[in-house]
Amino acid sequence: MSLHVETKGRGAPLVLIHGWGMHGGVWRDVAEKLADEFCVHSVDLPGFGASAALPITHLDSLVESLSEQFTSSVNVCGWSLGGQVAMHWAAREPAKVNKLVLVTTTPCFTEHDDWLFGLPGEVLEKFAAELEQNHATTLRRFISLQLRGSEKERELLTKLREQLFSRGEPDMNALRGGLAILRDADQRSEAVQIQQPTLLIAGQRDKLTPPEASYYLAEVIPNAQVVEIEGAAHAPFLSHPDMFVSHVRVFLKNN
Repeated sequence: MSLHVETKGRGAPLVLIHGWGMHGGVWRDVAEKLADEFCVHSVDLPGFGASAALPITHLDSLVESLSEQFTSSVNVCGWSLGGQVAMHWAAREPAKVNKLVLVTTTPCFTEHDDWLFGLPGEVLEKFAAELEQNHATTLRRFISLQLRGSEKERELLTKLREQLFSRGEPDMNALRGGLAILRDADQRSEAVQIQQPTLLIAGQRDKLTPPEASYYLAEVIPNAQVVEIEGAAHAPFLSHPDMFVSHVRVFLKNN
């Protein structure tokens, strides 16, 4: 299938992958800043934004749609669920992904006895139940959780809520499938297979994917480094765009 992609700039290709419930427009401000040195592709995942829906049952289905869209090797930056997609893409098709930027990304969203940096399973189950009752309210609540504790929280919340449905309503099956991936995916064993240079950007105040998840990934991915942005929560590219862009630029140009 053909994904909706907004492309800006010229230079080395950089694919930006959004998180659950959102679309590629969430990258607008940082995409414009990065476009002065890179060819930036902001993607709408299947069923989100302007991309047609596709049955989403596993990370494989999302990676396959991206791989069909981008036939040459690219740098990849993924946020939250998009980071999990990016990790899977890098491990599954190493020749396709040059360098990897993982933004507030965790290998496992759900808490387990041997993984204490996730959300309790009942929290995600509650989100799934609420999604069926009122998806718009559920998405707005999820946005609030992402920004909780961030600098400029109220300002960012207004901005993100304005963007939420700016490209139309997301497909319900895409929302269900994406939430199921967040609930079920455990990429800890897969992360050790990632050989690409990797930058992990963590938010100091992130309540959904705490910085410890990024530091864990930095230990198991052979060629990885962590940047923790002070005052940021789950969306550091929104709360601290200049700092975010600076870190991404330096990493892509020098590593």
